Amino acid sequence: MAFAIDQEHLPAVLTSHPMTDDEFAALCSEHPDLFFEMTAEGELITMAATFSIPGLRNAEIGRQLGNWAIRDRRGVVSDSSTGFVLPNGARRSPDAAWTLKSRVQRINPAEREGFWHLCPDFVIELRSPSDRPRALSEKMEEWIANGAALAWLIEPAERTITLYRPGRDPEKLVGIHSLPGEGPVAEFVLELPDVWDPLRDN
Repeated sequence: MAFAIDQEHLPAVLTSHPMTDDEFAALCSEHPDLFFEMTAEGELITMAATFSIPGLRNAEIGRQLGNWAIRDRRGVVSDSSTGFVLPNGARRSPDAAWTLKSRVQRINPAEREGFWHLCPDFVIELRSPSDRPRALSEKMEEWIANGAALAWLIEPAERTITLYRPGRDPEKLVGIHSLPGEGPVAEFVLELPDVWDPLRDN
């Protein structure tokens, strides 16, 4: 399914036939300069590679979450290149996620090397300039509807974080310097100065 899309037309939503895990992996390998997700309805979302500053922010978020997970030992951390197949059939890749090891261990060992068919317990999404607000909000709600206990939407341009939780309305926080986790990640704290400004002098 090779195709070409000009950068100025990204992100783009394309119509696609249903894909197996192997077919989706083959599509991704054919276009290493693009990132793909698929909605539950089978629409193929095509995105460009991450810009440099958002990439630094992603790395900082992953570093903090990963360091905490090493100390905590209960879960594993994945980055934006990691794909999950959600219970509703969507194929999604959060910017950062944490998943209990006990849930992963229940997956057949032969299938662990492929896309995990589960929703992470905790998800962080970082809004980039090209992200469409409505689509991103719907994606956050999708994480919760499919089993995430907590999801954070970080918007660096406004320095806001919106918290998504099961059974509750989204909560927006403005101008904070750190954010403690809840539920399964209650001991995690995200320090935000280096997320807001990755190039700041310490």
